[in-house]
Amino acid sequence: MTKPPRASSAARRWAAVCARDVRADGTFVFAVRTTGVYCRPSCGARRPLAANVRFFADVAAARAAGFRACRRCAPDAPHADHARRTQLVAQLCRWIDAAERPPTLAALAARAGYSAFHLQRMFTAVLGVSPRAYAEARRTERLRAALAAGATVTQAQQRAGYGSASRLHLAAERALGMAPRRARAEGAGERIEFAAVPCSLGRALVAATARGLCAVLLGDDAEALRADLQRRFARATLEPGDAGFRARLAAVVAVVDGAPPPAELPLDLRGTAFQLRVWRELQRIPRGSTVDYAGLAQRLGLPRGARAVARACGDNPVAVVVPCHRVVRADGALAGYRWGLARKQALLARERDTR
Repeated sequence: MTKPPRASSAARRWAAVCARDVRADGTFVFAVRTTGVYCRPSCGARRPLAANVRFFADVAAARAAGFRACRRCAPDAPHADHARRTQLVAQLCRWIDAAERPPTLAALAARAGYSAFHLQRMFTAVLGVSPRAYAEARRTERLRAALAAGATVTQAQQRAGYGSASRLHLAAERALGMAPRRARAEGAGERIEFAAVPCSLGRALVAATARGLCAVLLGDDAEALRADLQRRFARATLEPGDAGFRARLAAVVAVVDGAPPPAELPLDLRGTAFQLRVWRELQRIPRGSTVDYAGLAQRLGLPRGARAVARACGDNPVAVVVPCHRVVRADGALAGYRWGLARKQALLARERDTR
């Protein structure tokens, strides 16, 4: 006979059921006495009365107690359920992509057959970003593509789905770093100051826009680093940094050489909504500490997202300042590092020694 859970455990489980928390799936199931079925915590069926609910550690225990599986959430098929949720989110993404204006959360929830609260959690658990963040990222991509292709500002506004010019200008300043007319005039290009200088790890190329650092690249060959920068910003005008830039350059090189980053070091990070989320989380890892890829994914609420997190770490364009070197394998091994394992090892050793 299943031992009743402690009150604190039951309270946490009931809270997960009330929230339809997909992150609790697989940790327990709950059964409803009045219907005779057991469900996942994230089941979208009507919430039962708390007095009619029993909790079980797994489906075997629920079946042994005489309950049958819910047909809606299929608690006996974890892989199938994950695939179902992934497929549903993919369908919603296609709908967002095809819509002239980003659908509201309520509209997405109605289309999926879930509450808005549950859909928000499920979408974020599967994709790593909220529906709103995904829609904004896609709209920005359409805006960037339209302006780069030579569309007028009005045409780009319509293609990207911005309802007003004021919203368009606000989004353009935030996502492109410039007004839309300037983006159209210069294509996707802008002025980027850079310099490649010697450092304790070989050479460091530091690049910045007017908004902040956009790249810190490590290597041994200055020309190869410049080519990498040009590839990343194919339409940009690359210019040697002026006197004002040199102060920022010195600060970044000091960080590469082992100094803590300055409190105020503006960044101009550009990536997908998911990448930006990962890069922000990397900046929260304390100096001298490490976390494994699975642990970083857990922090982001993505228990199955270790591989996606690892790819985002590999795409980080601002070495050391955004400390992707602080992410290691589960066994503590260094794993891959875009700038070479020897550099990763040196960075971690310095940080441990200067904590």
